[in-house]
Amino acid sequence: MRSIATCYSEHAIKVSDSYCSGPSNHSYLTPKLNPSIPNEVTCIYKAELSNQKQLLITLTWRNSLIGQGLTINVGDSNTSSPSKLQKNKGTKTFQLCNSKIEVFWDTSTAKYDKGPEPINGFYVMVLADSEVGFFLGDKDDELDVKRMKNGNCKEGKFSLVSRSEHFSGSAVYSTKAQFCDSGIPHDIVIKCEREEGHSKSPVLSVFIDRKIIFQVKRLRWNFRGNQAIFLDGLLVDVMWDVHDWFFNPNSGSAIFMFRTRSGLKSRLWMEEKVLEQDGPDKAEFSLLICACACKNPD
Repeated sequence: MRSIATCYSEHAIKVSDSYCSGPSNHSYLTPKLNPSIPNEVTCIYKAELSNQKQLLITLTWRNSLIGQGLTINVGDSNTSSPSKLQKNKGTKTFQLCNSKIEVFWDTSTAKYDKGPEPINGFYVMVLADSEVGFFLGDKDDELDVKRMKNGNCKEGKFSLVSRSEHFSGSAVYSTKAQFCDSGIPHDIVIKCEREEGHSKSPVLSVFIDRKIIFQVKRLRWNFRGNQAIFLDGLLVDVMWDVHDWFFNPNSGSAIFMFRTRSGLKSRLWMEEKVLEQDGPDKAEFSLLICACACKNPD
C-alpha cells in the first residue's frame, strides 16, 4: 500500500462545517448491514510515575478459534518486554531500564459482549518498583490487588493515548472513543455502501453520535483523503485510505484514523509515532480502524 502520509500536506486540512456551526441536520442512517465485530483491539497507555518516569503499556486483546487471548507489552519498541499470556491468571516479573516491573492479570471470570475485550470480571495491573503504574478492570477484590492498592504502594497516573481495532466482515464499523480526559465517549460509525438510485460507486459516510459528519462520494476515485472536525473543543483529523479495497482486494485492507491535534499548524502524518512526540504539538490520542477486504463495498 502506498504511504498515506504522502497524500497529505499541512495545507490540505479543511475544517468540517458540521461541527463548527453545530450538529448536522442529517439524521443518523441505520445501516442495512450489521456492523462488523472487531477480532483484535490494541490499546496503548502512558503511565506517569511519581519519579517522573514514563512507562508505555500495550494491551492486545484477540479473538481466536480457541478463545480469547491477551498480550501485554511494557516499554517502547526499543525496550519492550512482550508477554503473550498462556494462562488466564498469573504474574510476571522482569527488569526494564533498571526498574523492577511486575505484571498481574486475571481474566478467569471475565465476561464479554461483542469483540475481544472483556466488559467486567477481570483486571490487569502493572507495578514499577512497587508503584502501581497501571490498573484496568473491575475485579479488585483479589487479595494481591487489595494489598497493593490499599497498602504502601504509590499510584501513578495513566491515560489512553492510542487505540486500534481490526475488523473483518461487512463494510460497516461501529465503535466508541473518548478523545480527551475531560470529554465524553462518542459513538462512531463508518459505513461504505452504494447509494440507492445513484451511481454504483460506493459512498463513505462517517457518523458521530448519530449525526452524519461528512460523506465521500465516488469513493473509487477518492480512495484517500482527510477531513478535520472540531469535537470537545479539539481539532480532530479524520483520514481514510481504501485504495486496496478496490485495487488489491485479495490481501488489502482499508485504514481509517481519528487523531487529535493541538493546533492548526500541526503537521498531519498518519505514520508518526504518537508516543514519542513531545511539546505543544504532540498528538494526544489516536483511533485507528483497520478493515480487511472480506466484503468489497463495491
